[in-house]
Amino acid sequence: MYQLKKVYLEITNVCNLRCDFCPGTRRPQGFLSPEDFSVLAQKLRPHTEYLYLHLMGEPLLHPQLPRLLDLAAGLGFQVNLTTNGTLLPQRAGLLCQSPAVRKVSISLHSFEGNEGQGQLLPYLDSCIAFARRAAQAGKRCALRLWNLDGEHTQGANFCNEQILRRLEEAFPRPWKEGWQGTTLAPQVYLEWGERFEWPDLNADDQGQSGFCQGLRDHIGVLWDGTVVPCCLDHEGDIPLGSLYESSLEDILSSPRARAIYNGFSQGQAAEELCRRCGYRRRFSK
Repeated sequence: MYQLKKVYLEITNVCNLRCDFCPGTRRPQGFLSPEDFSVLAQKLRPHTEYLYLHLMGEPLLHPQLPRLLDLAAGLGFQVNLTTNGTLLPQRAGLLCQSPAVRKVSISLHSFEGNEGQGQLLPYLDSCIAFARRAAQAGKRCALRLWNLDGEHTQGANFCNEQILRRLEEAFPRPWKEGWQGTTLAPQVYLEWGERFEWPDLNADDQGQSGFCQGLRDHIGVLWDGTVVPCCLDHEGDIPLGSLYESSLEDILSSPRARAIYNGFSQGQAAEELCRRCGYRRRFSK
């Protein structure tokens, strides 16, 4: 059985923000129905215990999210979500009460990525309030600042300084530093990350040399059922097959999927999109 550490299942590619660090997608917009979610999730369950309900889009926008989480719980999934945090006041109760939810990651850099629309402190206080409530419910909550370096570093640093001051007030030091992030309080974490360029077929070719965890520890499934090798294939430029039409074993055993896997085993990117991915440079550090 082909085992994966996690699977990214996109329940919608619709978002309520337009962050400057996010490429968005030109694919048709839509929401995965509970019936189709059930079909895809049942096919994925033998291959992983961890289900990430995003790839593109804002998962908290999904109008039938309660039903999707119930289905995930029934299959024994541990669910992780990444959100921009703007809808947490409406969805906090659901996320904290669902037995399926394991971790919620909040992209605090979404505020800076939208040129500071609205007021920072009310937004931040809402995210902090959720983090505390989630921790009390036994959930993990990661506050992300994936905006280091790049052309917007100065603006990000100004925003980050304000965020850090508020976090210090909410979660007094000392904080515990770890290789995966900083523990602010039990079950509440601060995760730093570098800004990166999303892969794009129109971007510059960065050469074949490199490595990626796609097809090794994870895959992505778009809301229309298309399996892609990586959570960053936001346009579905490397379609490996439809999970509605084939089993995951057959899709991952296809010549294209094996060429990608074997290529990275030799430190070589087999696909045009992979050669234009800035994220894979992280694996060569």
